[in-house]
Amino acid sequence: MAASRPASVHLSPTPADRPVYVIGGGPGGLAAAYALRARGIRAVVLEKADHVGASWRRHYDRLRLHTTRRLSALPGLPIPRRFGRWVARDDVVRYLEKYAEHHQLEIVTGVEVHRVERTEDGTGWLLHASGGRELTGSAVVVATGFNHTPRIPDWPGREGYAGEFRHAGEYRDAAPYAGRDVLVVGVGNTGAEIAVDLVEGGAARVRLAVRTAPHILRRSTLGWASQYTGVLVRRLPVRLVDRLAGPVARISVPDLSAHGLPRPDTGLYSRVRQGAIPVQDVGLVDAVRRGKVEVVAAVEAFEDGKVVLADGGRISPDAVIAATGYVRALEELVGHLGVLDERGRPTVHGGRTPSQAPGLYFTGFTNPISGMLREMALDAEKIAKSVAKRLR
Repeated sequence: MAASRPASVHLSPTPADRPVYVIGGGPGGLAAAYALRARGIRAVVLEKADHVGASWRRHYDRLRLHTTRRLSALPGLPIPRRFGRWVARDDVVRYLEKYAEHHQLEIVTGVEVHRVERTEDGTGWLLHASGGRELTGSAVVVATGFNHTPRIPDWPGREGYAGEFRHAGEYRDAAPYAGRDVLVVGVGNTGAEIAVDLVEGGAARVRLAVRTAPHILRRSTLGWASQYTGVLVRRLPVRLVDRLAGPVARISVPDLSAHGLPRPDTGLYSRVRQGAIPVQDVGLVDAVRRGKVEVVAAVEAFEDGKVVLADGGRISPDAVIAATGYVRALEELVGHLGVLDERGRPTVHGGRTPSQAPGLYFTGFTNPISGMLREMALDAEKIAKSVAKRLR
């Protein structure tokens, strides 16, 4: 869909056929498009689905933001107060739709970009897209999303497993699992919430396979959201935050060692810097203490219809849900440009652009302790400022 330009916006004198292309119509892409337009720069969002916020529409039903409504809004439009402090998935989608409409963003749906490369004259970017399209832009913002492609470990024997197996990205609600024995693999926020959802939805037995015990935080304590603390400590030295977080965790979260979840032996912020975000407790602690969620060892393999655990145990659940995360899947798109690290993540984000790829920007590929949506809002402004400076 495309919208007419507001009369108050004066577009920059860049060639009409060379807008800034934003790849991805999620919150990061929409925020960047708005920030660019606010500076008078034409931005065209390319979204492979037929609507904005496609990844949010696929999340499980009970999902709510772990970041507050006020600190999750994108630039130029607050999230309505009626959505509550912890915004539900469907309301996030409504907000993104309203955001695109309110700012009259120029969005083209049903277009998937496969590869980005420099133009022959080196002055812009050539995008190879579905339908044989070749689009030329003055700059490119890659916002294809943190949760792009489901990651499933290469467990021996999994292909021969006859039980029900699915990635958490396919999970919607607990109804299909009522009365069944379910194993959830992975104790990030997704795995923890699905385990709780299964308990509340009537699963007969819920086990949670854990390789590394997570840091667990209360989402809010006496009205103080954990995100507020994340914002305050964002720029502090890692070791200092690690030291401060230990006593706070011991006071606010009970010791679950007797239930198979010992306190981590590495610092909270050290783990965050390695990509492991703390689990926001929305019922897991209580479910583990009551024995409703049983913690078991990590999955090692599948054999003879059973799941083999790292401690040698073998279990036979009716269903396995792998909450094992996602990969960014950027290799085909930009891997040839030398802008990804050894884990396939962009080496820069926000207003910075790689020295070997000037005019190429990334947003939404970090998951900071201060909140991903907040980070994308900040990135959008930095990207727009950088692009405007380059075009001048």
